[in-house]
This record gives sequence, C-alpha cells and structure tokens, in this order.
Amino acid sequence: MTEFLKTASKTSKTEEDATRGKVHDMLEDIESGGESRALFYARTLDHWSGDPVVSEEAIESASASLSQKMKDDIQFSHDRVRKFAEAQLNSLTEFEVELSPGLVAGQKLIPIRSAGCYIPGGRYAHIASAIMSVTTAKVAGVDNIIACSPARAGEGIHPSIIYAAHLAGVDTLISLGGVQGVAALAFGLFSGHSADILVGPGNRYVAEAKRLLYGRVGIDLFAGPTEIAVIADDSADPEIIAIDLAGQAEHGPDSPVWLITTSRELAKAVMAKIPDCINRLQEPNRSAASSAWRDYGEVVLVDSRESAVAQSDHYAPEHLEVHAEDLDWWLRNLHNYGSLFLGEETTVTYGDKASGPNHILPTKGSARYTGGLSVAKFIKTVTWQRMTREANRNVGTVSARISRAEGMEGHALSGDDRLRKYFPTEQFDLSAD
Repeated sequence: MTEFLKTASKTSKTEEDATRGKVHDMLEDIESGGESRALFYARTLDHWSGDPVVSEEAIESASASLSQKMKDDIQFSHDRVRKFAEAQLNSLTEFEVELSPGLVAGQKLIPIRSAGCYIPGGRYAHIASAIMSVTTAKVAGVDNIIACSPARAGEGIHPSIIYAAHLAGVDTLISLGGVQGVAALAFGLFSGHSADILVGPGNRYVAEAKRLLYGRVGIDLFAGPTEIAVIADDSADPEIIAIDLAGQAEHGPDSPVWLITTSRELAKAVMAKIPDCINRLQEPNRSAASSAWRDYGEVVLVDSRESAVAQSDHYAPEHLEVHAEDLDWWLRNLHNYGSLFLGEETTVTYGDKASGPNHILPTKGSARYTGGLSVAKFIKTVTWQRMTREANRNVGTVSARISRAEGMEGHALSGDDRLRKYFPTEQFDLSAD
C-alpha cells in the first residue's frame, strides 16, 4: 500500500519548453557572433563589463581577500575530493588479452584533452562546485581545464570561487555565467580551447544549453534542479529530517523534496516541522524553500521497506538519505540514486561541500541509467587489437562469411584479399551458405 500524504503540483518538466526556445536562440547568436555576443549577454543579463578572463592579479587579490579559516576550509574540501578522485582513478585499469591464438586485444584509458567546467555563482557562491569539477578533471589528467562562473555586477567572480578553482588547478577562468558561459566553454571563446566535455551544475538555462550542445561536445549528465529524497522509519528523528529537506529546498523554487516513510506519525511530525525550518532561513532562501516545498514536495506513506525501495527507485533521486534501521539492507537493495547517505550521522550537506564523493549528480530520473561526475567521465575507454597472419586463418574466414550473410560484400573482400595474400596456396570456404 502506498499513500500520498502530500502531492507535488509541479514536476521537473514544468517550464521546459519555454526554456528550450530561449537557450536555442542564444546559442545560435553566440556561435555566429563570437566573443562580442557573449560579452553582450554578460552586460545585459549579469551587468558585467569587465575583463572576461580572470587574471593572475585577480587571483592574487582574491586570495588576499579571504581569511585563513576560509582558505583552510577550501583546502579541507579539496583534499577529500582529490583523494576520492584518485581512488576512482586507481579503480580503472588498462588490460590486454589474447582472445584466440595470435589475436590480442586491449583496453586503453585516454584522458580528454579539454574540459569545460561550469561553476554556479549567481544566487550563491558555489565554492564546492569549483572544487568538485576542476579537481576531478585534474586528477583524470585533462590537459586544458577551462572554467566559467557568473560575475557579480561591478565585482566579478566571488573571490572564494576564484581561489578554489585556482587551488584545484584550473588553466583559464572566465567571468561569464548562464548560456553565454556555457557557449564560451563549448566554442572556445576567450581561451582558444573548445571543450570536449562540459560538466557542472547550473540553473535550467545552463542545463538546457548543455543538453542542446550534447553530441557536438560530451556532457557529464542531463541535469535539472537539485533533488533530495529521505527514506525513514519510526526510529528516525523528524527534526533532523525536516531540516535536511528544508536545507535542500533552498537551492531554488523548483527543487523537488520527497519523504518516503513507513511511519504515519513520523510523516505528520516532519510535515509539521518543515514550515518552522524554512522560517529559520533568510531571504531569498526562505522564499525559494517555501515555494519548493509547496509546489514540488511530496510525502509518501508505505507499508514496508520493500515498498519504500520501489518508490525511491521510481523517483531515482539525485540525493538519497536513509534514516532507518539495518542500513546494510538498504545499501544492498536500493538501485536508483545519484549519491546515497546512510544514517542520520551523514547528510547531503556534507556530500555537497566537503566529505569527498562528487556532488555533481544525475537529476530528473536519470539516476536510473547513470551515476554522477567521476574521473571516468574525463577519460575515454578505447580499445585496440593486433593480429598475427596466422590468426587471420580463422578470424578472416568467419568475418568474410558473416559479411556475405549480411549482404556486405565490400567487408567480405577485406577478409578475402588478406587470406589470399597470407595463404596463397590454400583454399578457404568463404561463401555465406
């Protein structure tokens, strides 16, 4: 049995069509008009007319403006993200294997040459996003890492973002946000290096720009507004759950927040506490969280933990917290999520900011088929093969026959001619029948 005690009035697809048209037109305009059109949008939308490329002097100034405590905190986060990324890299392996006598094939790992990292910086200064994207690309061995972030009117990129991106190893940092920032990364504006892959979170305009550019460049994932789901049983603390839901709702008015629980009493307690948690926030966070809870919040009562798993896997949430007994059972049985937080002691906030695993994660149900940003996103897994002439005796014969069975005579002739060259005195059965 599944009962919705609160149902969302909007979904992640709300306003999608209107966004798509605006982004499409802007990308076409910037591609044809180049840097001047990107700067036009920066002036018009962000009220920024300064240097688009962050200089060494600006980096030094940003560093000088930050307290040592802030620098230490950024270093703390960077160290854990880097260590986790290094462990991911070590889990990837190259290999070669002899598939049959004389036929050797293998797998090779090649870092992408150029990566474009989008760092949000409009409503909030997303320090952690600079660390998550740039550090991971650096560990992967990317040659050119270009990042962009919105410039605040008259001030430029927030100093903490500049410092974090520089510490993480960015090569070029561009003071552009939104569609114009994504376009600059994709088209190589201001850096001379067109990105082979675009990564990083952003608002719906940034997400749509990445989606429209996909194919011309790679992207980390199809992203939408930040999501959180919490699974809880009657052992959970409703106050902790309520603040976790409210905390993620402050990302924006379209951020889904979901509670799945086996306890009606807990559900009622959480629902009663969320308004107070939201009221603890300052504006504009309070209004964003209030709208998100009103329009995108859902509370689902289920009759078993198996039903909770089914509902959670249906949502496929970006972030999934489990406040329940027998955490190992949930780890074994849950399938669809971007990142999993087991137990009250951890929280999405820790993952977002400093604990190590990457916070750039799939949304809008895409956790059904992909994970979040990792070192592997910046590395191409390619294959190679080598054969002796003797190995052609079997592989060439079979390949020629399969080609003819498919009606692809040109393919078959590639095998025929090699067999004739390597074994001139032998006859082979090369017919499809």
